[in-house]
Order: sequence, then C-alpha cells, then structure tokens
Amino acid sequence: MLCGRGCRVCAVCGAEAARASEVGPAAGGDGGGGGGGGGGGYRVGSAEMEMEAKIQKAIDFKVEGHRCYKEKKFREAIGKYHRALLQLKGVHVVDGTTGSEVNLLNQAAAKLTEEQRTAVESTEIECYDSLTACLLQSELVNYERVKEYCLKVLSHQRDHFKAMYRAGIAFYHLGDYECALRYLRDAKNREPTDTNVLRYIQLTEMKMSKSGQRERESGKETQG
Repeated sequence: MLCGRGCRVCAVCGAEAARASEVGPAAGGDGGGGGGGGGGGYRVGSAEMEMEAKIQKAIDFKVEGHRCYKEKKFREAIGKYHRALLQLKGVHVVDGTTGSEVNLLNQAAAKLTEEQRTAVESTEIECYDSLTACLLQSELVNYERVKEYCLKVLSHQRDHFKAMYRAGIAFYHLGDYECALRYLRDAKNREPTDTNVLRYIQLTEMKMSKSGQRERESGKETQG
C-alpha cells in the first residue's frame, strides 16, 4: 500500500507549515489474453502490461515529487506530480476493430489486481493532495486550482481531513463563504480540536456576518 501527503500553508495562518508530509509506493500485476479474432483489434494483454508499466512510472514520479517537496523545490515537485498523473490518464491505444481510441486504464481495469487498483487510486489521491500543499506554499496562491484539486481528492476519499480543510480555505479566499463553512465544519467533525480549522470557521462566520449586515443596510436604503 502507498500513503503520503504534503503539508499545508495559507495566507492567514503560516503555522500550517508544521503539518508535514509522509511518503511511499506500490504496484504489481500480470497480463494475458489476446485481441479480437479475424479482423484484428488491440491485444488486451499488451494493454495490461502497458498499464502496469504506467502505474510504476506514476509511482516513481510521485516519489520524486515527494523528494522535491521535502527539499522545498516546490515548482519541481509540481511538475513531478503532474507527470505522475499523466501516466495514469494519458494512455490510449487504437482498437483495430472499431478504429476508436480506448483508455488503457479503463480497458485494463478488469484485469488489474486489487493491489494495482489501490495503487492507482492512492497515487492519484497523494498527487492531488501534494499538489495543493505545493500551491499553498506559493507567494500568490491559486485558490481556484487548490479548490479543484481538493475536490478531486474528496471524490476518491470523502473523509480526507486535509482536503476538507484546504477546500474550506480555498472557498474562503474565493469569497464563497457558505461552501467554505460547510467544508470547514466537515473538517471539524474529523478533528474537533484542530486550532487552524476552528480559526478559519471563526473567520468565515465573521465574513458571513458582515456580508449579511451589508445586505440588511442595503435593503433599508432601498426601502428608504
């Protein structure tokens, strides 16, 4: 099994740098089977072997990304994580029977071992999680991208604490306070005493209160 995630930092609370990362890889599997008879078609066994190689390359890039992150080479780390994800997403072959492109990850999924499936999902989660950690180290944080990557992590693992917390931060800085509060409260349910989560909840509620007050004042002026 693999596990590994980066730390997080934000513009409001630099203390988040203290939450640091873990690392690790895994993969394996075997191929088999042949292509369609008579008219041709791609070989399924070849697709499985290709996918196995891609999984291992993805894991290798992920591990390199973790190394770069620990060395505070955040731009290089981002590049490594993206390359890892591309290994899992950009594999296509042409089906000789239909002439259409087939994603090897989808085609080979039925033949992957449980360990390989776990490796694919874990690698994706780790890479997106680590990408958010790198982005939050930037001087000018792209919170839209942070939000996107956090939601990808949560699509795989709904109770991922860091992704919930960081999604809350991203929505907060994007001005969507209702969504921010929802994700931050989810994070609080996981870690009730986390001071950074509690601080952001307080900040978000203050923003919502001020926003509500402005709306009420604006309504009075309109009526007047």
